[in-house]
Amino acid sequence: MKITLENIGRRFNRDWIFRGIDYTFTGGETYAILGPNGSGKSTLLQVLNGSLSPSAGTISYFYEDKPVEVEQVFGHLSLTAPYLELIEEFTLDEMITFHFKFKGYKKGINKEQIIDLLNLPGSKNKDIRYFSSGMKQRLKLALAFCADTPILMLDEPTSNLDSQGVDWYLSLVQQFAANQLTIICSNQEQEYSFCTRSLNISDYKVKGER
Repeated sequence: MKITLENIGRRFNRDWIFRGIDYTFTGGETYAILGPNGSGKSTLLQVLNGSLSPSAGTISYFYEDKPVEVEQVFGHLSLTAPYLELIEEFTLDEMITFHFKFKGYKKGINKEQIIDLLNLPGSKNKDIRYFSSGMKQRLKLALAFCADTPILMLDEPTSNLDSQGVDWYLSLVQQFAANQLTIICSNQEQEYSFCTRSLNISDYKVKGER
């Protein structure tokens, strides 16, 4: 999968969040989108995943060298972000079943293995609303990593995780992220230290211009 940005910008009202991004994200590579809190990292990720339209420029998607319409992009990606909520009325079993109605499992993965990965064998029928914030984040990550998609997008992936949870996240990267186009929004090095490429959103700020 490949994503190409040509002169991409996004603004809210008359204020530009970023502008003039020319960049190509290539399949099999790992990218970090960097910048301080409030700089526009999440906004750029939403433009990349098609949930926000750019205010300027053109974004193009290609899968196996064939163009993909923006409306179809979501079927090609897995996403974890603080603003994406789990369905808390579902049990763990129901949440996994629901998620994988829309995504395929990675080869060799099934529902029971995801529950084992989470180390929650006794919580299969427990409502998500009774999970701790850390366990909810683990579940979000497991659903994203275990889906068979060419793109993996992670926004602040270790939020609500303790040091043991961070190690668990890094083990997921080693186990499941190979050969995907992986894009991580972060300002914490522990979340993106394995990335081979980076884009700093601060390089695309336009001060004083409207």
